[in-house]
Amino acid sequence: MTKTLILLFHRDLSQSKANATLSAAAAGLPGVEIVDMQALYPDGIDMVRDGEREVARLLGADRIVLQFPMQWYSTPALLKAWQDAVLTRMFYLAYEAEGRRLEGTPLMLAATAGNVPDAYRPGGRNMFAMIDLLAPLRATAHRCGLPWGEPFILYEADKLPPEALEAAASDFAAALEAWIATTPVKSREAA
Repeated sequence: MTKTLILLFHRDLSQSKANATLSAAAAGLPGVEIVDMQALYPDGIDMVRDGEREVARLLGADRIVLQFPMQWYSTPALLKAWQDAVLTRMFYLAYEAEGRRLEGTPLMLAATAGNVPDAYRPGGRNMFAMIDLLAPLRATAHRCGLPWGEPFILYEADKLPPEALEAAASDFAAALEAWIATTPVKSREAA
């Protein structure tokens, strides 16, 4: 069985409706491991102190999902700090031993946003389409050689009634399951 690693970046999962519900739905899928990064690194992440553990976690996965709420048109601070600590180590400081081995690992995003879908378009309240706001992550995936999967976006995340949120969680689990089933993984021997 292959392993899909979901790195969940939410400042306080106990206060989340949407991200907690999405991750609970994903946890029911075979081969899915979810890591609450804020619970693991409440004081931030450090390249030296935490880098080896995070590199091992990434290299042990066949697929990676970054799950997070959009905050002011960007990712949570811990996700950016994780990129700076872990990806800098892997792709600039230890490319041959680490970064090269991660290349080819498929990447998917699961993001929540508070506004309606129509707000995320040219001329909309937020001025840009969500895919445009995610461009820095897509560029990072490209730079690191991580095949980009279609992002799962949940709009109105903090406003959905419970039944709509449960339906969205089912949609996420189905999208994740379909992505897992159709996304080829690199051979471990190639790593």
